[in-house]
Amino acid sequence: MDTAPQTRIAQPDAPDLSALAAVITGGSRGIGRAIAAALAGRGARVAITGRREDDLRDAGGGNIHPVRADVSRPDEAAAAIESAAQTLGGLDLLVNNAGVGWFANVAEMTTESWQELIGTNLSGVFYCSRAAIPHLRRRGGGWIINISSLAGRNPFVGGAAYCATKAGLDAFTEALMQEVRYDKIRVSCIAPGSVATGFGGRGDAGLHDWKIQPEDIARLVVDLVTFPERSLPSRIELRPSRPRKS
Repeated sequence: MDTAPQTRIAQPDAPDLSALAAVITGGSRGIGRAIAAALAGRGARVAITGRREDDLRDAGGGNIHPVRADVSRPDEAAAAIESAAQTLGGLDLLVNNAGVGWFANVAEMTTESWQELIGTNLSGVFYCSRAAIPHLRRRGGGWIINISSLAGRNPFVGGAAYCATKAGLDAFTEALMQEVRYDKIRVSCIAPGSVATGFGGRGDAGLHDWKIQPEDIARLVVDLVTFPERSLPSRIELRPSRPRKS
């Protein structure tokens, strides 16, 4: 039997983010909630948006401040960013995470579902980013991180509308990155595959241990905001290591 001592890989100390003021849209559940918890756990001041008061109450507390808002409405999105910036004393990071998922073939999709997808997944990112950029400029720079999906570049049957919103988000992210990079605002996109959140009613999250966990995406956000200023990971794709075989 091999009795040689095992080499342990040293883990870096958890970064101190106490100087960071962050807004997470859709931060009361799923991926957004995990991101908010990861940032707040390292000392950041965090505001989360959501549409449901009960979810916001459950996710808030400590240095996580809930702001009720439907980001698909331009007035509510702008008001949420302004309120958060006042509460937090500024803004260094916006994570555009709010999203909805309705899946149906084009012939069966309702106009209402289409409009909600576009309004939340794409227009909401525009409204929040537009409102956040002046605050980030006043701070001398910062981050906008958009939570996209591999579906933006890998369309599938029943996902035409959803995939279109994520493809649009990918293009928006790349263009915005070029617009504001000389303001020292770094713009990045995280595009995960299957995440264990039960998103869009596609199954019980707890039954899919092979899927990416929300905490995995939260770790990426922490890694991004602590990345050296000289470099920009502008798009990160994240996949399950061992997806379920078809």
